[in-house]
Amino acid sequence: MFPFKTSFTLDRKISQPLYLQLSNQFIQLIKEQKLPPKTKLPGSRTLAELLNIHRKTVVACYDELLLQGWVESIAKKGTFVHSNLPLLHQTEFSKSNFTSEKQKTGFSFYKSNVFNSVNSLQKEDVIYLNDGVSDQRLTPIEEIARTYRRITTKKNIFNHLGYNSVYGSDKLREVLVNYLNETRGLQTAKENVLITRGSQMGIWLSSQLLLKKEDVIVTGETNYASATTTFKNQQAILKTVLVDENGIVTENIESICKQQQIKAVYVTSHHHHPTTVTLSAERRIHLLNLSKQYNFAIIEDDYDYDFNYNHAPILPLKSHDTNGNVIYIGSVCKTVAPVFRVGYLIASKEFVDEAASRRKIVDRQGDELLELTFADFIKSGDLDRHIRKVMKIYKQRRDLFCDLLSKELSSFFQFEKPKGGMAVWAILNKKYSWKQVIEEAKKYQLEIGNYKRYDLHKINHNAIRIGFASYTEEEIYELISRFKKTMFAIKE
Repeated sequence: MFPFKTSFTLDRKISQPLYLQLSNQFIQLIKEQKLPPKTKLPGSRTLAELLNIHRKTVVACYDELLLQGWVESIAKKGTFVHSNLPLLHQTEFSKSNFTSEKQKTGFSFYKSNVFNSVNSLQKEDVIYLNDGVSDQRLTPIEEIARTYRRITTKKNIFNHLGYNSVYGSDKLREVLVNYLNETRGLQTAKENVLITRGSQMGIWLSSQLLLKKEDVIVTGETNYASATTTFKNQQAILKTVLVDENGIVTENIESICKQQQIKAVYVTSHHHHPTTVTLSAERRIHLLNLSKQYNFAIIEDDYDYDFNYNHAPILPLKSHDTNGNVIYIGSVCKTVAPVFRVGYLIASKEFVDEAASRRKIVDRQGDELLELTFADFIKSGDLDRHIRKVMKIYKQRRDLFCDLLSKELSSFFQFEKPKGGMAVWAILNKKYSWKQVIEEAKKYQLEIGNYKRYDLHKINHNAIRIGFASYTEEEIYELISRFKKTMFAIKE
């Protein structure tokens, strides 16, 4: 006789109904073959008495098992484990091999060595270097929440809860057109705008439309790692050119164009990622002329346009584009907070239409309520007010960080004080390696991360980006202190 009384554990304190707890445990016993096909189950009254539960609970359990096909009811005989259930072939069950972290995959799938590893959870008391992100603690969350509440309580809000435009919220597209035309010198229309979930989606969509296997794209020798990874995933051929104090060297791009057809050039023209240099006016014009002459696309990633400390922002390449060669990509993620996945891709209507069709495959549409919120947030002037506020703070943090880095660690690092952005390009003295630094830094609760992503083309510049914007002045002092302990320990 099967020990029904001792085989079930029912917990009245949890939210799951008792009949479902019971039916799920029955299913597990059947899968483990402890209750094989044709096994007769106890009558509802008998089992209820054994488990000290109401008979209706057992009846509901049996009804559930019957509905799911695990048991069958035979008139005047009782309830039985279904006679036609096939045996489930599985490894011997144990908690160790069934936890999601340890369970092995039972099928083959395609892996890639192109992509970077995913981020792990961060620990307290450890300072993590980043490559230039905003301080989430400065996010105007009350203003955003207030706007969101106002949006969601409107009478017509239900019109925005279904499947709507894959292009993104019409209102946000209209607001962005006005905002970008006024602030960045663009001459664009709503039909040229596709709302994305951050700039990375814009880069990915552009790569999908522009690149197939062995198509050629040109980037800087130093380049934004996520963009490089995206292009490699398309099996494109990456041609790299020098980046100096005036940005990507367009004369080198011209030399490549004379030798072979290229499909695109990827450029972070405002503050080159990772070195922070700005593309000069002369090279901007040269690059635009080359794109017209050789019919290639320019993917302009304007990831931190808003942060300039010494002068007004330099207008993007897109503002001078009269030939439809520039794909302009940006977002509010860097400006406000990374969690708000609102970005945009601006290009010719036919390119935007195709990008929208491609986007639909992986992401039917964005978060329209969030997009409506940011439309109001931008239109009301809240975004500009936030930018003005954090600009002052980030400038102070830049000045302090660079001052301390220069005074305390000048024998170890060479750098130029950035004119904008949220990070410093720090070149390590060639006597030392970042591998050494990383291992030693861990002893002082300083986590530097994967330095290799800054040199995917292996030119051995021995530099990384170090962000300053996300740290308070107190945290900057502590960061430099831990860095100093690390470097002097290596020196000894």
